[in-house]
Amino acid sequence: MSYLKLHSWILATTLALPGAAFAQQTLTLYTSQPNTDAQMTVDAFTQANPDIKVDWVRDGTTQLMTRLRAELSAGVTKPDLLLIADSVTMESLKREDLLQAYLSPERSHYDAELYDAEGYYYGTKMITTGMAYHTRAAQQPRRWQDLVNEQYRNQVAMPSPLYSGAALIHLAALTDHPDLGWDYYAALNQNGASARVAMVAC
Repeated sequence: MSYLKLHSWILATTLALPGAAFAQQTLTLYTSQPNTDAQMTVDAFTQANPDIKVDWVRDGTTQLMTRLRAELSAGVTKPDLLLIADSVTMESLKREDLLQAYLSPERSHYDAELYDAEGYYYGTKMITTGMAYHTRAAQQPRRWQDLVNEQYRNQVAMPSPLYSGAALIHLAALTDHPDLGWDYYAALNQNGASARVAMVAC
């Protein structure tokens, strides 16, 4: 590929898109962090690097990837850095040779499972998922399988994996589970579960 590689930023992952260069005094960050968290990240970076301005765009991981793919197809370079919610997407970008490896000197402080061994991306946080229900609810689910039972018909809402990287990782975990799989998602759909963008932060 002719793309310049996206740079890896410690505590973030960066892209290697056409024209991306750290020599520039302005970096463009695409992030799925909530706005407040994204601004805190940028503020911390600019405090340590006052000569570098950071412009940032915030959206769900899937939406950012759709935007990025469209920009690549058009031959337009936008982001220098990516800070998104799932390693599945990063692995895909790595396979396509769109990321630049960076072996950060800080990596020795992290568990080796939290970053790519070749330095193509680094984990920034642990994203956990779970079930939430009102404490006075008549029915209180204890297992994922409970959510496909009749008493929860049309009562289940979940973040959309079409928007959120965190939800995509959750989907991958459940569909890989031998007791759940894709049949579980089909059962959720048949039981009236809804996927909502408004619930999603990452």
